[in-house]
Amino acid sequence: MSDTFFATMWRMKYIERWALMRSSRNESLSEHSLDVAMIAHALCTIGNERLHKNLNAERAVLIALYHDAAEIITGDMPTPVKYGSPEMKAAYADAEKQALKRLLKKLPDDLRPVYQKILDPDPEAEDPYVLKLVKAADKLSALIKCIEEETSGNREFHTAMCTSKKAVDQLCTELPEVRIFTDAFLPHYGSTLDELLT
Repeated sequence: MSDTFFATMWRMKYIERWALMRSSRNESLSEHSLDVAMIAHALCTIGNERLHKNLNAERAVLIALYHDAAEIITGDMPTPVKYGSPEMKAAYADAEKQALKRLLKKLPDDLRPVYQKILDPDPEAEDPYVLKLVKAADKLSALIKCIEEETSGNREFHTAMCTSKKAVDQLCTELPEVRIFTDAFLPHYGSTLDELLT
């Protein structure tokens, strides 16, 4: 069928992330995608407003919303498995490509080219800096999940927290938007609602 795409996307909420970890609160792929989209938009807005760039924040949001769409079919492959060896990395990349092709076939012919460019953006046709910011937003989202878990007393995420923090620190040296976001906004994650609203 070529009209089941959106019903399939709706199922993102059933895909759980962090499969190998004991979480204090499960995180769905749907939640993660929204978080990445909001952070990607913030990074582009910081770039535009504070660094006088001309980044397409709306494009970043679209790409971020669908950045893990293949996981509706593949599931969320744990990082130690996905990147365990060059062979596994290549096999997973191929599985993702096949999953995206399958998802795109669920669209009518006239809509397929539009969503092809969102689900599988061509690095040659996109602003490479915007794509970097979307990837950075994905890393920030992972770090924020680790902060949430550690704040709730879950030591299970300690190693993931260290790894995520190291990755984000590296991004801070490459992308000034990430440094600005982490300095200004990241410290408030893990605060209670009362603390945030005071």
